[in-house]
Amino acid sequence: MWTRRQLIDGIRWRTRTGAPWRDVPERYGPWDRVYDLFRLWQRDGTWARIVTQLQAEADAKGLITWDVNVDSTVCRAHQHAAGASKKGPCRRSRPAASLWSRPTTASDVPGAD
Repeated sequence: MWTRRQLIDGIRWRTRTGAPWRDVPERYGPWDRVYDLFRLWQRDGTWARIVTQLQAEADAKGLITWDVNVDSTVCRAHQHAAGASKKGPCRRSRPAASLWSRPTTASDVPGAD
């Protein structure tokens, strides 16, 4: 029988490491039981209530500074979003086919009938 504390420690271990659920060490219980508890609490809102309560307690003690700082150096766009040139000719930048660039056949020449 696994205690709820062991399962919660397994959830904390997995969240901290970012490892797959199947890699949760056996000392925290079977990985599927750890995952089941995590999903149950996620669906019923337990995690949201825990975070809200912890934030309220820390804010009441003055432990949280609610200043927001955004550093644009960590917000990078993908190369395609930044307007980087692409290899080879781009179909959109080619001019539309003109009458002169079209291949001609005997049926295209006027009076060839």
